Amino acid sequence: MVTSTSAPSCEAAAVAEPFAASPSTEPHNDTAFEEADSRGAVVIKERAIVKIAVAAALQVPGVVKQSGGLSRFTGRDLPRADVSTGANAVAINLYIAVGWPCRLDVLNRRLRGEVCHQVEQMTGMPVCELNIVVAGTESAATEELSPDTLYPEQADSTTSPIRAVPVRPRTPRATPAAVPAAVIVAITALGLAVVAGRELLIMRGTLGNAPWIRNTAEWLGRLHWSDWIVPVATCAVIVGIAFIVAALKPRPCTHLPLKIGDTPTVWLRPTDLARNTSSHAGTVPGVLSAHTTVDRRHVTVRVVRNEAASAADVTTAVRESVQPTLSLLGTSPELRVQVRS
Repeated sequence: MVTSTSAPSCEAAAVAEPFAASPSTEPHNDTAFEEADSRGAVVIKERAIVKIAVAAALQVPGVVKQSGGLSRFTGRDLPRADVSTGANAVAINLYIAVGWPCRLDVLNRRLRGEVCHQVEQMTGMPVCELNIVVAGTESAATEELSPDTLYPEQADSTTSPIRAVPVRPRTPRATPAAVPAAVIVAITALGLAVVAGRELLIMRGTLGNAPWIRNTAEWLGRLHWSDWIVPVATCAVIVGIAFIVAALKPRPCTHLPLKIGDTPTVWLRPTDLARNTSSHAGTVPGVLSAHTTVDRRHVTVRVVRNEAASAADVTTAVRESVQPTLSLLGTSPELRVQVRS
């Protein structure tokens, strides 16, 4: 009994010695890591890339975090990102809020450099497409808006060049006009499903009510020409044509493009453009208040001047202060300045 138990223990001790000494005696071997790589794969989820892009965007001066109202429940905080990943590349739609006023061309350049660098550095996948949408604005403090702290000129010379990549712009557009028609069709389909289920229960004896489908079919079989058929048929034709027009109608653009380079990749809401324009117009000497309205063809700036300033001088000064911002637009809206005292 004693001999049978002591022999395995000696063997175990003899076997344990090489394993205990191997970490300190064997040299580090990179081949083991290469073999480990071949036995598995690293999967990077899109939500991880979203967090990287959002964190990188917040590091750029001029980008602010905006949340409030129902955003905590709907997830519509700014900045936010929509990410699509391919085999070896990433496409990002980035929605940001900025502090007005700001240089959008400089902000676009810095934002692209920071986001592309962070995503590629942390994931190893290059960003093949980055679309930026200015979806909100906030008034920044005066000390935050100085050119020396927000966009120093010397930083532009040290910024590493950004690799040019082909971009397929996706213009922000409104909800399709066919949505109401689709909702009506969906509700009708659900109603037919409920009626079909009711008829099935009646046929199996679960319900004792009168069948709707059979009675309707018999009523249609006995139907002859009547005066009310003409207006009903006319209404049906009008509704059908309206549905076809709604389905084929192109969606209108909801944002204004900023043409920075050959392809517009940054879009601005008309509301944000109006705020930016009013902010610049309000800094003109002699202007007490400014209000701007923006549509597809016109940018109208209405200012109230004091009695000491002349209307012609105020109009010229407002145009000179607003024109640099409008020159960044991909479109050419007409600038109209209305001055009253």
